[in-house]
Amino acid sequence: MTLYFAILFFIFGLAFGSFFNVVGYRLPKKESLNFPPSHCTVCGHKLSFWETIPVISYLCLGGKCKTCKSKISWYYCFFELMTGFMFMLSYLKFGFSFNCFLSLSLVSVLIITIISDYKYFIIPDSIIILGIFLIGIGIFLNGSLGQNSFNFLEGLNDLVISLGHGFLTFLFMYFLKIIGDFLFGKEALGGGDIKLMFMVGMALEIPLSFFSVLLASIIALPFALFLTYKKEHHEIPFGPFLSIAVIFLFFLKNLI
Repeated sequence: MTLYFAILFFIFGLAFGSFFNVVGYRLPKKESLNFPPSHCTVCGHKLSFWETIPVISYLCLGGKCKTCKSKISWYYCFFELMTGFMFMLSYLKFGFSFNCFLSLSLVSVLIITIISDYKYFIIPDSIIILGIFLIGIGIFLNGSLGQNSFNFLEGLNDLVISLGHGFLTFLFMYFLKIIGDFLFGKEALGGGDIKLMFMVGMALEIPLSFFSVLLASIIALPFALFLTYKKEHHEIPFGPFLSIAVIFLFFLKNLI
């Protein structure tokens, strides 16, 4: 049965990954998530159901639009697969539990963050707020019902502690921004990165949430060095690297 549910979570993850692509690409532009329907951004061709099946449609179409033959970005397929694997891993690690709900919520918000920040250098406030809300629910339910008996005060205590971790992590990131802005003479960190750290602090707690910033910087370093070598003056969004670091540390934390 474990294998069956693991495959089921993977399939659900593919479907959600397809939706996360839509959210990540449309929400920062304040576009509707359901109108217009999925379409080719070059010729406007409205995609049929068979052209929107995660991963499979991309492979069958050869990564090109059925009508105009323009190339479809492989990012869509990549994030669908990434979400599928993360959903499956969440189930394999936590099973049917509130921790699994917490894991799925965190992964979902961070994948949307990666897409949005990479594409537009924007992390929508609505996504961060939703993430804080869902993670808060997961922490409260895990605390109040984790022992197979309802204990409201235990759940509330866990929630308050996690909010405290989130607030301190937010202050830590804000402090880093002040130092970075002073040293580099320009904005070193975006407001979205700072707000995102509130959610990260709730999920990872201190000091692991602090360490996630260091790990994200290490992951981002090769990309920064490459751009310096190429003498390209492109800004690098920090959100994707931070999200990758947080996902890694979250699962590592729960494996130890």
